[in-house]
Amino acid sequence: MRTLKLALLGFGNAGRAFAKILENNKQEIIDKMGYEIIVTGITTGSRGGLYSPAGIDLKRAWTELEEQGRFNQAHKDYSDMTSMEIVEKGDYDVIVEMTPLDIFTGQPAADHLRKAMERGKHAVTANKGPIAWYYDELKKLSEEKHVQFYYETTVMDGTPIFNLKDETLKFCKVTEINGILNTTTNYVLEELAKGKNYDEVIAEGKRIGFVEADPSMDIEGWDAAAKITALLNVLMDAGITPKDVDRTGIQNITIAQIREAESQGKVIKLLCRGSLENGRVMASVKPELVEKGGLMSVIEGTSSVVQITTDLMGKLTIIEHDPDLIQTGYGIFSDVLRIVRNFV
Repeated sequence: MRTLKLALLGFGNAGRAFAKILENNKQEIIDKMGYEIIVTGITTGSRGGLYSPAGIDLKRAWTELEEQGRFNQAHKDYSDMTSMEIVEKGDYDVIVEMTPLDIFTGQPAADHLRKAMERGKHAVTANKGPIAWYYDELKKLSEEKHVQFYYETTVMDGTPIFNLKDETLKFCKVTEINGILNTTTNYVLEELAKGKNYDEVIAEGKRIGFVEADPSMDIEGWDAAAKITALLNVLMDAGITPKDVDRTGIQNITIAQIREAESQGKVIKLLCRGSLENGRVMASVKPELVEKGGLMSVIEGTSSVVQITTDLMGKLTIIEHDPDLIQTGYGIFSDVLRIVRNFV
């Protein structure tokens, strides 16, 4: 039987969701695709790591983290190897990059991908940073090294946006992209509209998990800027970074502005836009007034939407309704399956 070896950089919520999907579908992958997929390495920032060229017991790995908070140092597969050491020395066919995002540099995730591809390894990233900052360079490297490079999870979890363009919209030219891509700002604006004050909304959002411990990257529009950058780089060959996005967050939106919008039959949403202007791709992230009853107005809570305008298929709209971690895990899983399908 043929074997595909994965090394997982990062094993947080998304990584464990992916591992569970992989384990639960292990036999079906063997039966339908003729491959056994094993994980030979796992790294974390502060909870230890695992390494075994023969394959790691995934169920034991996620159980240890969820029940004990770290990997058991007495285990025979326990490893102190860093992510870069795994990348440079590990035995694997595919690197799966899931380390924490540095939204201002895309590092060290981009270097992990670069070094892996230089070794002739395939690459999957759930980290949007490398796509927002280094997409052209990494894509070119993957072509030069004849390796596969996928990134479906970087925007809207496992929703097939990049796959859609690659697989079913061949020869279509994307001319415009619009959407709501940040769920935290969606939640905050909705709660403010109910009359709650900003601090109360943030505190409650943190408690239920909608808001990060440091919400500034969402509130100031940086997360949305990175996502629209990734979409434009891949779908429109934009060659831009988040610094090129005309960005305004929602931090200065007031209750009075929300009530004024309400009086006009409108709501405020943080909209991401990208379009061709005089031969250049221009991008923006800004709060905008949206008519109640329109598509953008009904995207609520943790849902997201992206509209893609093409020359041959017109405008297509994709909505992701209230995703959970399983969708993120599936996005990584679907990228790995694409590699299996084309693996030689």
